[in-house]
Amino acid sequence: MRTFLLYAATALAEIAGCYLAYLWLREDKSVWLLVPAAIALALFAWLLAMHDTAAGRVYAAYGGVYIGAAIMWLWMVDGVRPTMWDVAGVLVALAGMAIIMFQPSVAR
Repeated sequence: MRTFLLYAATALAEIAGCYLAYLWLREDKSVWLLVPAAIALALFAWLLAMHDTAAGRVYAAYGGVYIGAAIMWLWMVDGVRPTMWDVAGVLVALAGMAIIMFQPSVAR
């Protein structure tokens, strides 16, 4: 559970940082949004480094959680309800994440 929560916090930091930069670039919002964007992206990098397994494995597994978080963002922030295909894709990605992260006798 700790691993999944750490991944979820990591994904939220990355998506928030990128979204704030997106607002500045594409929605003509204030350049000052880049300050919290940079903080969020620095937090993202720090959180990603907090995992206790090999970096490549962390990055690979993180992708599955990121996909789920991005679809949640689509729904909660963008106001677009996910389709059945979105949900199926998230489930497949999370299954891949679980296979990578929770394999027996993980070599570090």
